[in-house]
Amino acid sequence: MNKKRTNPAFLNGVPELLMLHLLLGRPMYGYELVQAIKTATDQEFAFGEGCVYPILHRLEADGLLKASRETTAGRSRVVYRVTPKGKKHLAETLTCWQRVVGAVNLALQGGGYGEATLA
Repeated sequence: MNKKRTNPAFLNGVPELLMLHLLLGRPMYGYELVQAIKTATDQEFAFGEGCVYPILHRLEADGLLKASRETTAGRSRVVYRVTPKGKKHLAETLTCWQRVVGAVNLALQGGGYGEATLA
């Protein structure tokens, strides 16, 4: 039985990158962040709450995020904000990400070895 995967396995680390980037823009609670990721990626990525919350908790434990309980739209929610340490980590991660994307694009465009064709 084939189980359709929403997101490819090579996306490890991408949810963290997107979450830190989006939270740098504005504080959010978990479900709000799930929706923001869908919107920001034009529905290409669908990281569910089962993926997002463990990452949020890990980022908080690592000191990259700070969580606080706030009332939003009449409901008590845990809202996450990027810490200065998280901002520095995001900048470093973005630099690495841009190098990886550049290198992969170079290789896919031939990288001196010619274009591969899918037959």
